[in-house]
Amino acid sequence: MSALLDSFAATFDALAARDGAGLGENRRSALDSVLRDGLPGPRSEAWKYTSLRALERRGFIAPPATSIVDAEALAARITAIPSPRMVFVDGRLDAGSSVLDGLPDGIDVAPLSRVLHDGAPRDANILQRRYAGADQVFAVANAALAEEGAVIRVDRTTDTTLHLVFVATSGDIGVHLRHLIDLRNDASLSLVEHHLALGEDRGLANHVSHVHLGQRARLHHVRLQDAAAGASLFARTDAVLARDADYRRTDLELGSGLSRHELNVRLEGDHANLQTDGVLLADARRHVDTRLGIEHIARDTHCTLGWRGIAGQRGRAVFHGGIVIRAGADGSEANLSNKNLLLSATAEVDTQPVLEIHADEVKAAHGATVGQLDANALFYLRSRGLGEAEARALLTGAFCREIVAGIDDAPTRSLCEDALDAALARLGA
Repeated sequence: MSALLDSFAATFDALAARDGAGLGENRRSALDSVLRDGLPGPRSEAWKYTSLRALERRGFIAPPATSIVDAEALAARITAIPSPRMVFVDGRLDAGSSVLDGLPDGIDVAPLSRVLHDGAPRDANILQRRYAGADQVFAVANAALAEEGAVIRVDRTTDTTLHLVFVATSGDIGVHLRHLIDLRNDASLSLVEHHLALGEDRGLANHVSHVHLGQRARLHHVRLQDAAAGASLFARTDAVLARDADYRRTDLELGSGLSRHELNVRLEGDHANLQTDGVLLADARRHVDTRLGIEHIARDTHCTLGWRGIAGQRGRAVFHGGIVIRAGADGSEANLSNKNLLLSATAEVDTQPVLEIHADEVKAAHGATVGQLDANALFYLRSRGLGEAEARALLTGAFCREIVAGIDDAPTRSLCEDALDAALARLGA
């Protein structure tokens, strides 16, 4: 057995909330599945471009009950993040840094640890979902090991922006968090998910999020991933949209040495709408992998997917955009665009747009491009007095800032612009 799976087993044995909310049997079954199936290899189509060989040789320790954190350094990183906010440090809720005062009526926010402690099976049922096969090993491991996360329920319209902040410190710590974002009929929320590092983090973070949108619910979701270069981060989001629901999200994958995000969305209600845009930035030796799986199940559903990738130095960006329009989903519209820039001869981009149509009277288009900066545009800018480096930086920045410009909330947009500028500076762009 690999060092990674050994560390999963050791973490399970020390899990304080293993039997919370009557989940002990399900957790044990999930762990046994992980240990039996192991990690996916190169023959797995879903993991064809993302190797786990280096990761499986590493072991990770369970998060300490209380992390020793430089309070001033932590405060300096999060004071720019507006409240209300929930802050998790090394997988544990940091009540002192969290600010949840003043939440309007209709928004209920609780840590998963409290749900497990209270032992309410209904509120903990997100941990009972079953995943099959080695392709979903991290989701299965999450079911076995998660004991913290955010449980958010909204039952009315609100203009509140809630921030979830995940801070990783130094060390080989493995954290597994499970989240629920549940918006009832006619509810609305803006959510910002921010991953950042203090120190030279070399840990593993494994997040699984469930998003449930009721009829006419509206969720604006921004995810800013700016983890340390030595970290490994796996995230999975499973969303279900009811009739007339609207889910809009922006993902910025800027950090972590190895990261993979799987976004799965089921448009189950008529006229449900999904718009998701993102930026993948792979510099140095970073490996950034994003996998979209969108299913149109009901009539007159819409999805618009616009993603940009940048790979420089020895970085590698991987993108899979899968759209399936099921039988009976007549009148659906689907559009996927994935544009990528290669900034060096040693960088790599792998993109795979996939479109399956099993219904009539639909509109669908998909496309992917991989190229370099436009030589004519570079020549034009240099003819106007800009140096080569400045001209390249201007064009590279314009290529991806369009995605950030679509964020409506000004403080969130400013936060993302600053993070993107810092990431582009690493590329010399």
